[in-house]
Amino acid sequence: MRAEKEITEKTTNIVVNINKDSSVPKYIQIADSIAKDILNGKIKKEIRMPSINELSDSLSLSRDTIEKAYKILRDRELIFAVKGIGNFTMGNDSESKITVFFLINKPSSYKMEVYNAFVNTIGSKADVDMCLYYCEERLFINALKKNSNSYNYFVIMPHFKSKAQNHVCYTPKVIKAIETIPKEKLIIIDNSYTEISGTFAAIYQDYKEDIIHALEEGLEKLKKYKKIILVYPTKLIFPYPTGILVGFIKFCEQYGFEFEILDEIYDDLEFESNEAYITIEEEDLVHLVQQIRERNLVMGKDIGVISYNETPLKALLGITVISTDFKGMGVAAAKLVLNNKKEISKNPFNYIERNSL
Repeated sequence: MRAEKEITEKTTNIVVNINKDSSVPKYIQIADSIAKDILNGKIKKEIRMPSINELSDSLSLSRDTIEKAYKILRDRELIFAVKGIGNFTMGNDSESKITVFFLINKPSSYKMEVYNAFVNTIGSKADVDMCLYYCEERLFINALKKNSNSYNYFVIMPHFKSKAQNHVCYTPKVIKAIETIPKEKLIIIDNSYTEISGTFAAIYQDYKEDIIHALEEGLEKLKKYKKIILVYPTKLIFPYPTGILVGFIKFCEQYGFEFEILDEIYDDLEFESNEAYITIEEEDLVHLVQQIRERNLVMGKDIGVISYNETPLKALLGITVISTDFKGMGVAAAKLVLNNKKEISKNPFNYIERNSL
């Protein structure tokens, strides 16, 4: 059930939306409702807001509830208080902006490419704060608790570690923490979203299906190799999604390829002719290329090389890649914020063929 109550004040009319059945505290609902109307221009700039007593009486709520709501609005710099007079909306000299809390799981160049594209696209229309939580459940939950009332949007890359240091998309505690975010504020990117209930925005990757479809695009080139070797690190601080491994195995079994999985590119590899390698870590790619050159082998002829995730250097070196569109993900997430849309879309994942295969 949704209740709407209108306050008519000498200088402004405001409508506060409260969902009595929601578990979201009423002071947060009040702050969000007023903030939305300030940001979209329904509540004008440089006007006096209803007093705490007026809003308290109109909504039949305690003064403490209204004061908490106004404090959130002041923290967001949407209103300001004048002692002894009241609360006022910010004027033209202090333009109200959308605020975004951007949670990134690790400080890799790929994650930062998403973030930079997001910030560049959103421009001066929003203030964006970045938080690194290093795939740690505790750091992520604490960051959400500390900032749950301070932002208009929460953009989240959900990647975590299990107790065995394996990659997991979510943990039960993480899901519980994310569920406390009002869904109109939530944008999930870079991973699955189906674990979270409700209607919200998401730009997802399907790691298992992505690698299968990408390798299918390169199937004709791969057919000249009798064996495909995936270098899938398992001893990293930031583990990779297991969907990559599962999808690779499924592809090889489906198309009849002999395959092997290595934890890293070891020194003095026992190269066999007609093998193709897929590397994920940059260090493994460098080490592999060094050994190929030292043995006077030719990439794309004697040994095939595919790398996971595109970079300008790989393009320069002629390395075939399979990669999501990191920049496109950041741009798309920014547009969701700017257009206030609740859409779910799959981020493009590409096979880019070059001379190494």
